[in-house]
Amino acid sequence: MPRLHYIQHVPFETPGAILDWARSRGLEVSHTRVFLDEPFPSAQDFDLLVLMGGPMSVHDEAQYPWLAEEKQFLKNIVNEDDHRIKILGVCLGAQLLAETLGAEVFPNHYKEIGWFPVELTKAGRAHRLFQDWPPSMVVFHWHGETFSLPEGAVKLFRSEACENQAFLYEERILGLQFHLEVTPEIVSELLEKSAQDLSPGGPYVQEPDYLKGQPELYEFCHQRLFRLLDDFTRL
Repeated sequence: MPRLHYIQHVPFETPGAILDWARSRGLEVSHTRVFLDEPFPSAQDFDLLVLMGGPMSVHDEAQYPWLAEEKQFLKNIVNEDDHRIKILGVCLGAQLLAETLGAEVFPNHYKEIGWFPVELTKAGRAHRLFQDWPPSMVVFHWHGETFSLPEGAVKLFRSEACENQAFLYEERILGLQFHLEVTPEIVSELLEKSAQDLSPGGPYVQEPDYLKGQPELYEFCHQRLFRLLDDFTRL
């Protein structure tokens, strides 16, 4: 049975619909919740690793000492000769992967919070993961930082507010700056726990009521997520 292990950085940024996908596909699921000081696993214990988001920066090691341990854990996984493990990073998770692969993480010119479109790059449209995807789609964002593209990675998506929205490295490491996994419950928790991110606003920061009230967009994102995870795990 395939085994999924996820790393969760704060209580309110859960894997959301990723767990729905895992259950529907019969995956065995385990976790490291760093905010509870749970240990990192052995690389022999999973086939798919998922790194969730969080309000902290990859540079906040002084405030969050587990960041240094997680970075070393990721370096060990990425540099292993056995490339069977697939890794998906979401938001902070994608930034951690980008840094692990030698790229930089830095403040984005704009905060991007809400439902905004991303568009496939030429390389993204050509890749077999996305050949029948729409050229542009509306997804959920909640970030103030971004990453440069790791050397050797394929840039998959961009948006008006953020040039590097997703990348694929060696067909086994996928970083998504945006969120396909969010549920109304996760968004409500973000609005409660990270409300300070909405101030002072900006051209890519939407109102709380709009963020919560988009049932058709949640459904669309989950459909895309299930398709992406199915195809990514088969690469």
